[in-house]
Amino acid sequence: MQDAVAELRARRTKAEGMGGEAEIAKQHALGKLTARERLDLLFDPGTFIETGRLADHAGVSSELKGKYMAADGVITGTGRIHGRLVCAAAYDFTIMAGSIGIVGETKVTRLRQWALQERLPIVWLLDSAGARIQEMAGAMFAGTGDLFYEQAIMSGVIPQVAAVMGHCAAGTAYIPALADVTFMVSGTSSMALAGPPLVKAVIGEDVTVEDLGGAKVHCQISGVGDVAFPDDASCIAAIRRYLSYFPSRAGEKPPMVPAIDPKESAESLLTVLPENPKHPYDMKTLIRLLVDGGDLFELKPQYAQNIVTALARIGGRSVGIIASQPKVMAGVLTTDAADKAARFVMLCDAFEIPLLFVQDVPGFMVGSKVEKEGIIRHGAKLLHVVANATVPKVTVVVRKGYGAGYYVMCGRGFQPDGLFAWPTAEISLMGPEGAVNIIYRKRIAEAADPEAERAALVEQYRGYIGPYLSAEKGLVDDVIDPRETRVTILRTLELSDQRTAVRPLRKHGVMPV
Repeated sequence: MQDAVAELRARRTKAEGMGGEAEIAKQHALGKLTARERLDLLFDPGTFIETGRLADHAGVSSELKGKYMAADGVITGTGRIHGRLVCAAAYDFTIMAGSIGIVGETKVTRLRQWALQERLPIVWLLDSAGARIQEMAGAMFAGTGDLFYEQAIMSGVIPQVAAVMGHCAAGTAYIPALADVTFMVSGTSSMALAGPPLVKAVIGEDVTVEDLGGAKVHCQISGVGDVAFPDDASCIAAIRRYLSYFPSRAGEKPPMVPAIDPKESAESLLTVLPENPKHPYDMKTLIRLLVDGGDLFELKPQYAQNIVTALARIGGRSVGIIASQPKVMAGVLTTDAADKAARFVMLCDAFEIPLLFVQDVPGFMVGSKVEKEGIIRHGAKLLHVVANATVPKVTVVVRKGYGAGYYVMCGRGFQPDGLFAWPTAEISLMGPEGAVNIIYRKRIAEAADPEAERAALVEQYRGYIGPYLSAEKGLVDDVIDPRETRVTILRTLELSDQRTAVRPLRKHGVMPV
């Protein structure tokens, strides 16, 4: 037995050596942690239990004969994050660039099945060149693809987090695309269906890895990525924090934590909005005055910045916040903004996270450019998901609530559990300037002083769209002092905590995509 145990210990030590000291040094020289170092940071100390540690490559390729592939290039197992069980797969770039081999995928398949069977969140730490061509090329490829099928089936059942921490090429790029959220590391991570050499060969384009699919491309332009971090450690810390807002599985409510007061007094809410209703301000300043500790976990902060989507807590409860951002394009809604908000609403609704809508929205962008982009379809997507969300919803109109923007930000017709307006709120089909120019066009043109006439009519019209007329007709639940906003939201969430939304029996709706 002593000899057998010694052999086991030796095999484990060999596996834990990954690709060897030279490859580990290369990894560190690139500013990246190894797969095992990443898992050490991800899980609570001493809780990770590895599976498939002694795996090697499948031995089907003569090119790999005699070579040792520690753990076949992917480390899988379970551990605890803040005391809760979580599954994880970390691709090891020191082993053939983290390529996916037959045995490695067998391990990950077992992990996915475990995660789905036991309803445990799953984290992907990606640093992979994609499928291992030496094993996957040829007709055997016909039997692959189940990883994407299974990942799609898990969607909305368990939380899925993908962290792109190096290259993520070819089919591997679909793993983050199918996850609930995708984090990236600036300068070292990339996602693309084909790398620069293949792009050059197929379409003749010369492009760098960073310009093709780096963090800037995907977190600012394409929207495939959610947040970019400066290094591996901060990315992994964000994964831990992100999961703290979520339950372990669908059908459960998010964990409650002790409530923390906002960092600043509610009195500050009285000075957030500019005196001139046309002047911009930073909506995030306002939101931080409402949430526990002033803390926001923003998703897609660099993408479609005219709308804010963020996780936070109010009174210890997780909430998903969708808020206009007047600081950028006056908060007007675009195709990208609608997509960003729609995905966030679906994410929160899937995992029982209540939604808070904060409106200061002038409506949707207009013009031939956005019509060619399909703004009607993208706007309808947001209408669809807000209408179908069954979690508690609270809406606060702080300034503008105009046109279809008012609808998609959960206006009265979308049955929020609470609809509240600040004294500065204006709810209307359109703003006073636009309405006056249309309704009184002839009168203004014939006036002795058209500009003075227009100004007088705008001021008159503004009296028709303030919050008090809506309140008098029972169309908003209350007009509130801004300092009452946090407690009003919290009481509404407490009131709606146990209610069940009823929807017609169906297989699923047909969402505009």
